[in-house]
Amino acid sequence: MATINEKELVEKLRDKYMKKPPEGMTPSLIKSMSDSDLLDMDYFLHEDVFPGDDDGEEGFYIF
Repeated sequence: MATINEKELVEKLRDKYMKKPPEGMTPSLIKSMSDSDLLDMDYFLHEDVFPGDDDGEEGFYIF
């Protein structure tokens, strides 16, 4: 399995989000984002996909 380096990942993400920007964003805003900001945005758009991180889950709790 081929691994992808961070620079390649950023290029793929930038291309993906420029073609279909998240709600409230524009392709030009995506283009001007730093690599770090782009990676952070992608993480937070998909944070609910990562299993095992249920801290702070909303709902009804009985203690």
